[in-house]
Amino acid sequence: MHTYPSTSLELRVFARRLTTSSPTSSQPSIRTAIYATLFAASAGLFAVYYYDARSAIHRYVLTPALRHTFDAETGHKIAVKVLRSGLGPRDPVRDDETLRYELWGNKLSNPVGLAAGFDKDGEAIDGILNLGFSWVEIGSVTPKSQPGNAKPRVFHLPDDAALINRYGFPSQGATSVISRLRARIPTFHEVKDDTTAALKPGSVLAINLGKNKSSPVESPEDFVTGVKTFGPYADVLVVNVSSPNTPGLRGLQNRELLEDLLAGVTKARDELEPSPITARRPRLVLKIAPDLEESQIVDIAELIRNSKIDGVIVSNTTISRPASLRDPNKSEMGGLSGAPLKPRTLQVLKTLRAHLPSSIPLIGCGGIRTGADALEYGRAGASLIQVYTSFGYDGAGTCRRIKDELESLLKAENTTWKAVVDDSVKKLSWAES
Repeated sequence: MHTYPSTSLELRVFARRLTTSSPTSSQPSIRTAIYATLFAASAGLFAVYYYDARSAIHRYVLTPALRHTFDAETGHKIAVKVLRSGLGPRDPVRDDETLRYELWGNKLSNPVGLAAGFDKDGEAIDGILNLGFSWVEIGSVTPKSQPGNAKPRVFHLPDDAALINRYGFPSQGATSVISRLRARIPTFHEVKDDTTAALKPGSVLAINLGKNKSSPVESPEDFVTGVKTFGPYADVLVVNVSSPNTPGLRGLQNRELLEDLLAGVTKARDELEPSPITARRPRLVLKIAPDLEESQIVDIAELIRNSKIDGVIVSNTTISRPASLRDPNKSEMGGLSGAPLKPRTLQVLKTLRAHLPSSIPLIGCGGIRTGADALEYGRAGASLIQVYTSFGYDGAGTCRRIKDELESLLKAENTTWKAVVDDSVKKLSWAES
């Protein structure tokens, strides 16, 4: 039972308490609502900023923070996990028509791909495609799982915009990767004329095939097994005989061994049933080293001309150490990638272009960081380009930035990527006499 004030004084005191206590009790609620609104707005703005791969925060804040907080391999793994999670940034811009290119009947929205070595086990394919790459290459994948070389095995060379790695094909093995590839396929998948294994218009999926360290050095069987295993799930299979971190692997680039290898993998590919994803068989591409002598390049070109290999990636990492290197990590063993690789890769690409017909495309990979770099490769006869080290240094917006710069350069010359490539390939390619 309530009691009420009975005198005028008590009424005045009671009224004063009501008028002085109500605002006090409501103020925390108002402040809380304001703070919550500000937080929600800030979080929303940050999310919009973060999810846009073009945002400067990726190049100048998040990527450097990752590089300086963790060792190179841990930072690499974190980046893969973020893209795998579906919470990675995205390229929100539609590719301009000047960047389009058609390769082996596949209409690509742009010429920029991501090289093998970043997503070794096919964990983040869709996250990488969301960054705007037209060619995503996973691997290297070996038939059996293997741990790779001892750690530490990856080293930044920031003074040189370079990287040295001696990973040695760490791989979860074919079974694990196949399960992820199958999980990507929609339940009710419909094959159309333009369907690719990437399952995204304007893009292709490549799988880089590696060799187990325990396998006989001269045997091509691991690659043949890789073709049979991954053929149904890829647009392109890359035969990687050029990593410097697996003992004896580069020896497969020697004429006799390479001839047997090319015959084995092309036979295995031709015996495949058309892919249930694309209704086509995969293309076969050879990836070579930048450390080859000119005579070796000429020999390889002749073998390719007489085989059913569809293209060549130029190039893998180098075991050489240019005199220009300044970073203290330059003495580490392993393959060097990044800006210092560009001059040698371009030279190898030009030599190979001169000894291969125009029907065999080359993919340039080595030291590409800008649109101008990409255009230089195009003018040297590369149909597409790939990035790797610059992606690690410049972050999620690397692909979009290169595309924007390349688009500006092409428009300034009133031309297109296709026109540049078609012209250079026609002028520079080998012609049968």
